Amino acid sequence: MQVRLNKYIAQSGICSRRKADELIKEGKVKVNGEIIKDLGIKINPEKDIVEVEGNIIKPVEKKIYIKIYKPVGYLSAIGKDKFGRKTLTDLLKKLNIKESLFPVGRLDYNSEGLLILTNDGEFANKIAHPKHEIKKVYHVEVVPKVDKETLNQMKKGAVLEDGFFKPDKVEIIKHAKDSTWLLFEIHSGKKRILRRYVSKFNHKVRRLVRVKIDSISIENLKPYQFKHLTDKEVRSIYERDSAE
Repeated sequence: MQVRLNKYIAQSGICSRRKADELIKEGKVKVNGEIIKDLGIKINPEKDIVEVEGNIIKPVEKKIYIKIYKPVGYLSAIGKDKFGRKTLTDLLKKLNIKESLFPVGRLDYNSEGLLILTNDGEFANKIAHPKHEIKKVYHVEVVPKVDKETLNQMKKGAVLEDGFFKPDKVEIIKHAKDSTWLLFEIHSGKKRILRRYVSKFNHKVRRLVRVKIDSISIENLKPYQFKHLTDKEVRSIYERDSAE
């Protein structure tokens, strides 16, 4: 039985299919000792030997899914940062999580809240790939306070440097002394999109917390805490309609 190379890589637990395609394009994948750059190639898992960045890979036997409250001050990346900043590798070590996992999508260094980690590349692809338009909910504290007129403008969208952006939902949660907490619901995965969007209206993000990804919620988790996803939460992602 043959399978697509990117799917086989995703099944090995090191990344999603989308990331696997990037690795193939970059010439970091070998099949039977030969560098492969054809994204459509299929392999025989029982006979072919696949290497990614010099390491032989095989499908994982046990799939793991956890949700974690990432605190501010950690990069959403595995490994070491060239500037010495803390990464998820440091966070997983601190939490005594020894399994080899990778993040689904990203959460900025100065942002906090819900981050999903797994070794299931297919699951990650369901969440992270733009075509699935997975909704994400954020609670964002902005300064100065947001008035009704500005809120209405935010609901209409704006043109940023990389194109037009409009939140699926934006509403006021509460006003604080000198700031406003807003709820944003979006499906875009573009880098720093909410920070850039808020600045378009002459406001600045003081705090940004992701609280939900699709039906998976941060619940009562606090910074540095994590839980394994329930079977129901995992199924809720896999049962979504897919164009694949």
